[in-house]
Amino acid sequence: MTKSLNDQEQFGLHLGLVARLWRAEIDRRLATIGFTESRWLTLLHLSRLPEAVTQRELAEAVGVQGPTLVRTLDRLEADGLIERRTEAADRRTKSVHLRKEANPVLDRIEETAAAVRAEIFSDISHTEVTTCLKVFEQLAGKLGGTPRATQLAHETPMDK
Repeated sequence: MTKSLNDQEQFGLHLGLVARLWRAEIDRRLATIGFTESRWLTLLHLSRLPEAVTQRELAEAVGVQGPTLVRTLDRLEADGLIERRTEAADRRTKSVHLRKEANPVLDRIEETAAAVRAEIFSDISHTEVTTCLKVFEQLAGKLGGTPRATQLAHETPMDK
């Protein structure tokens, strides 16, 4: 016996599905330059955060745990796209900085994300998007989204 899903159940399932499909499409298009989601998303967030961002703040913005981010940062640093600096005030804290060599890669990420966004929003009205954003904000608040995480979501959307 199969049970029909109500609208709220369908919403939850579709929300996860759309997010995965959207990221997968950007991944597919960026695979030609050897970039995975963890790498392009980290660079994108880093480009939109204040100059001196700590690894912890970057991990929060990307939505991963610190140790998970370290592997990605190691790779980006080895590729010469970022550098980590020990903070003078607290030698245990490292800040992450983009290098100028990251600019062409960031341009490609931005162009790719913009193309995907243009395609998927081509027949969706501004009013529909605005309504959806209001619902997302309400849901995030009810799920305990921290004020900082909510602020980061507004400042650094996945592919704004």
